[in-house]
Amino acid sequence: MEPNELRAALEAILFVTNEPVTLEELVDAFGEEERSAIVTQLDEIRRLLEANVGGFMLEQTAGGWRLATRPEHEPTLKKYFAKKGENRLSLAALETLAIVAYRQPVTAPEVNDLRSVNSTAVIRTLLERRMIRVAGRKNVVGSPFLYRTTRDFLVHFGLNDIRDLPRLEEFGDLVGENLNDDVVAAISTAELTRPEDVREITDDAEREVAEAEARAELASMESLETITDES
Repeated sequence: MEPNELRAALEAILFVTNEPVTLEELVDAFGEEERSAIVTQLDEIRRLLEANVGGFMLEQTAGGWRLATRPEHEPTLKKYFAKKGENRLSLAALETLAIVAYRQPVTAPEVNDLRSVNSTAVIRTLLERRMIRVAGRKNVVGSPFLYRTTRDFLVHFGLNDIRDLPRLEEFGDLVGENLNDDVVAAISTAELTRPEDVREITDDAEREVAEAEARAELASMESLETITDES
């Protein structure tokens, strides 16, 4: 395929795809013989977008490439989506995500302790929004579920890898909210889960069953908390 033709095809794929597109997915579409040319044209697309400054850029995130709006347009976009009623993450959800991101894998009781408030409803919402996932169970009494962040979490915050997370003190800048100082302090001093205490889930079918069980368990805990509050 001619370079210009390949570049145009790549641009078309990037334009119509919501999720970051990986190199392997592009190689599957165009053939192994085009691997080197695909990398070259991705770099060329990025160069052209940087040279002709407009509303878009090509960024690498979550192990793939996607077209994204430029950071300088963020204030205007925030105003636009505020009027459109975009469903943003609450401060409680952002605090919970910070705990999971910086201390993963972590259990629901551990999240509750670090936030000093019952967070089961928030955890269940983040599971449903695929910001976190069930990673396995902790080898302690009760075998509670362990949670980790997901690829959707990386995409939402424009990160290529969990290792790209900023320092905890800078997480508020990433999410656009000031996190509670007590929560930040609690996260920074919390112990990490020891690898030997993790019973990891690696099978997709098993994880699907575990996540259904986790959502049901969280809903039950949430109902129990409501009954307790009303008593």
